Amino acid sequence: MERPERVAAALGAQPRANGCSGAGHGALRNGYVRGLPAPDTQINHIVHNGGLYKRPFNEDFEETPMLVAVLTYVGYGVLTLFGYLRDFMRQWKIEKCQNATEREEQKDFVPLYQDFENFYNRNLYMRIRDSWNRPICSVPGAKVDMMERISHDYNWTFTYTGRVIKDIINMGSYNYLGFAQKAGTCQEAAAKVLSQYGAGVCSTRQEMGNLDKHEELEKLVARFLGVESAMAYGMGFATNSMNIPALVGKGCLILSDELNHASLVLGARLSGATIRIFKHNNMQSLEKLLKDAIVHGQPRTRRPWKKILILVEGIYSMEGSIVRLPEVIALKKKYKSYLYLDEAHSIGALGPTGRGVVEYFGLSPEDVDVMMGTFTKSFGAAGGYIGGKKELIDYLRTYSHSAVYATSLSPPVVEQIITSMKCIMGEDGTTVGKARVQQLAENTRYFRRRLKEMGFIIYGNEDSPVVPLMLYMPAKIGAFGREMLKRNIGVVVVGFPATPIIESRARFCLSAAHTKEMLDTALKEINEVGDLLQLKYSRHRLVPLLDRPFDETTYEETED
Repeated sequence: MERPERVAAALGAQPRANGCSGAGHGALRNGYVRGLPAPDTQINHIVHNGGLYKRPFNEDFEETPMLVAVLTYVGYGVLTLFGYLRDFMRQWKIEKCQNATEREEQKDFVPLYQDFENFYNRNLYMRIRDSWNRPICSVPGAKVDMMERISHDYNWTFTYTGRVIKDIINMGSYNYLGFAQKAGTCQEAAAKVLSQYGAGVCSTRQEMGNLDKHEELEKLVARFLGVESAMAYGMGFATNSMNIPALVGKGCLILSDELNHASLVLGARLSGATIRIFKHNNMQSLEKLLKDAIVHGQPRTRRPWKKILILVEGIYSMEGSIVRLPEVIALKKKYKSYLYLDEAHSIGALGPTGRGVVEYFGLSPEDVDVMMGTFTKSFGAAGGYIGGKKELIDYLRTYSHSAVYATSLSPPVVEQIITSMKCIMGEDGTTVGKARVQQLAENTRYFRRRLKEMGFIIYGNEDSPVVPLMLYMPAKIGAFGREMLKRNIGVVVVGFPATPIIESRARFCLSAAHTKEMLDTALKEINEVGDLLQLKYSRHRLVPLLDRPFDETTYEETED
């Protein structure tokens, strides 16, 4: 049931100022250096944005070479043709059919498995399925141990050989600050709490599952973020998908970045609000939607929207880009809307003291109405949080499905978060946390610079620890993952439909636990595989994000 007046009060009726003068918002445009820079020139995105930024903001999105784009489409076309041929052979029993199908006696029923919808899985994904879901049998630290597996039926099934591949350099886990470890203060503290509280709580926070440790964690999170109050949840995905419906509903408008995480998309859809999509990190697109929302109001009735909520992420985990937060906040203030910031990948990984994208830009936490993040990455634990005004958190404690129905966080997990967060804040009496944040920043810049020097196309912001290396062609997705594993480097490869069809990529996630020797070893092997697979596509033709094609279509997921 929607309670607009309660939610509006929780979010705050009047967004507060951030020290950015209102006069500077008149020409909120992304300032890019136009034209084709020299190979050693970096694009600075902040030349003409009214002084909103206090630091350089450099993001590279190099244009896909035309020949590579054509060959990628041809590759998918050939795979599709062979897929239809193989489906024909399966239908006539020439080839064994191993995919899920209805039994003969169910043929007259409503189809349970849609053949066409599963076409991609059967004929394209299955050919490179061995590149994903590889089981590890160790802590996901800087190095991991992986169970060896083989397939005798082209990846339909796998058999484990019993052999363990030791000391694989882990370039895929979100272990940004290196707190995923089996020894040290975090492990010792979690083990002590495990012996005192046990592994589970067996109840929700509103019943018998509210421990003193949960209270301690939430006070610590609020202090870490610089907000009035905070609430912790047992699952990061559910923190988004179950709390957004508690904040907005029918008669409200959600403006969502086109590359937002699935949890944000699901939460927006479950809310029943109208959803409109703006181009990724494109402030012109966002401002146009805001203007249209103010001018035209709700469809048909033309009544004003009850609330307008902007959904963005701190670091986008597929692009490696950082949200243009100063401009988003300026637009939010100008059009009196609300801002929901997902810091799943940025909390701990950005900012001088690891406090996320808000600190990275030198902004005030008061300018973000809803600050969301997860404990699964920088803190080496599980769960998520929401921070903001006390009224907002009190409202969510009562009306959030994650708070009312979900089981509480496990006590050892809570202690892992508390110990790692105190380490980052320096409250453990050491400078280890600060050193880890600085080490991650150094590793990020070094790794990105070396890859660009080698000639790879690298997407994203120079300070983002998520580093996408473009592969493009479908055959190179599996080949890159396999060749890197042969060289004892564990990587994550990503393709369609998780990315646009011609933008398949490998995604590296850097960690403070990576030593320079590990990075140099990984870079050496990446360089060799890049030569082997001819992946060095870069021509140093950097294309600003706003120069990407932009149509002014407004997508509406739900109408009143």
